[in-house]
Amino acid sequence: MIGVRLVQKVSSTPGFARIAPHVIPALDRAVHRLTRGKVLLSAQMLPGVVLTSTGARSGQPRQSPLACMPEEGGWVLVGSNFGRAGHPAWTHNLLAHPDAEISWKGAGIPVTARLLEGAERAEVWKTALEFWPPYATYQARVEREIRLFRITRRAGGGPPE
Repeated sequence: MIGVRLVQKVSSTPGFARIAPHVIPALDRAVHRLTRGKVLLSAQMLPGVVLTSTGARSGQPRQSPLACMPEEGGWVLVGSNFGRAGHPAWTHNLLAHPDAEISWKGAGIPVTARLLEGAERAEVWKTALEFWPPYATYQARVEREIRLFRITRRAGGGPPE
């Protein structure tokens, strides 16, 4: 587990927050495309999906490689933005257009997203901190509340898990 702890420590640094948003998603998109959706580099440490959402302003499809927290019946997406000040664009997209698609282990799955709030958010946040402790550092670094979304398959959406 030294590898995971090292990655958690590095991912909690301000330098990582400055560099990672420009490097990791680009690498993830390239590898995901080259492997026809079968490999996501960042998923070697955390489970990951590629979210295809509809742009809040543009209406155009937007792809975002994201870490996710699988749970029974769906996934949780954490809008940490690597501990940077603003909410990530994909969260604005899901608020405007909750129907989206994810690529999960190479399968395209239609999903619907729901912003978690109140007690439900608090409970899921505790689980998220156990799942990936650097989220606490990210939250401490920003004034905004990090958004959490629960995504679930749309009716008749995609292959079985």
